Amino acid sequence: MISTAKQTLKESITEAYCNNKAFPECLRIADLVFLNDLPGNDFNTIFQSLSSFYERLKKEKGDKFEHCFIAASPGSFYGRLFPNNSMHIVHSSSSLHWLSQVPKELVNKQTREAYNKGNICVSNTSPPMVFKMYLEQFQKDFTNFLRCRSEEIVNGGVMVFTIIGSTKSDSPQSILEILGRALNDMAMQNIIEEESLNNFNMPLYCPSEREVRNVIEEEGSFFLHKLNVFETTWDAGFTTHQNNNNNYNNNLIERGKYVSDYMRAAMESILVKQFGETIIDELFKRLANKVIESMTKENWQYKNLVISLIKK
Repeated sequence: MISTAKQTLKESITEAYCNNKAFPECLRIADLVFLNDLPGNDFNTIFQSLSSFYERLKKEKGDKFEHCFIAASPGSFYGRLFPNNSMHIVHSSSSLHWLSQVPKELVNKQTREAYNKGNICVSNTSPPMVFKMYLEQFQKDFTNFLRCRSEEIVNGGVMVFTIIGSTKSDSPQSILEILGRALNDMAMQNIIEEESLNNFNMPLYCPSEREVRNVIEEEGSFFLHKLNVFETTWDAGFTTHQNNNNNYNNNLIERGKYVSDYMRAAMESILVKQFGETIIDELFKRLANKVIESMTKENWQYKNLVISLIKK
């Protein structure tokens, strides 16, 4: 996934730099880089790795190496992050499927009934109104993202982003469905409270290609330069990191754990807030087992969108 996105980013930057008069002749690509994450992220870990990154960059570039400066701008990308007309190139990697919040309408205000009962995301068993609420929240958030970046990016500037997508608007987020089934099993065994599960939903929506196109066109600040679609298996990257094991293709236990581990890295903080820390180890053991079971039946894949935009 990274290699595919990197190629699109490289091509978009090269085309913009060579063909766009809005870019100053003195511009040097990645001369000044701003990193962004929520304020709760520990940027110190990143900063501590910069010296080795600079050294590696010098070795790769040799005589072509020029100074590269890196800074951080903490905050939500659904709001403003930078001054007007200060950005030439923006890249967002696998982030925009995270919503600013869970749709508020998922719980009836009068009766407190959970409309997505038994699910933690858009699922095959979710009623149509749940799909609609999640889509509307995505449309609102993505519109805000584009509007904010349009004020920060110079005319002719480039934005490239990757996002986990779906084949259609009502396609379920299968890996989250499996996590939801693991939680349901624990609720049935009274390990977690059923009410706590019924009131829990992930702030995550994987849009279809058409849904992304529609928001870009309706917001109106950018030209859609490129939109590439590619698929990766759930355990993509496993062979890269586990290539010392000659039997990795058949080692379902390790592959299941690999998927469970990266899901835990992404989801743990949200799950701890809802269900507490004591159930987390058991939950992800169960998730690994269910992933193994699913992998024996089908070669599950993520659908990824890589999109290149040019500021009007």
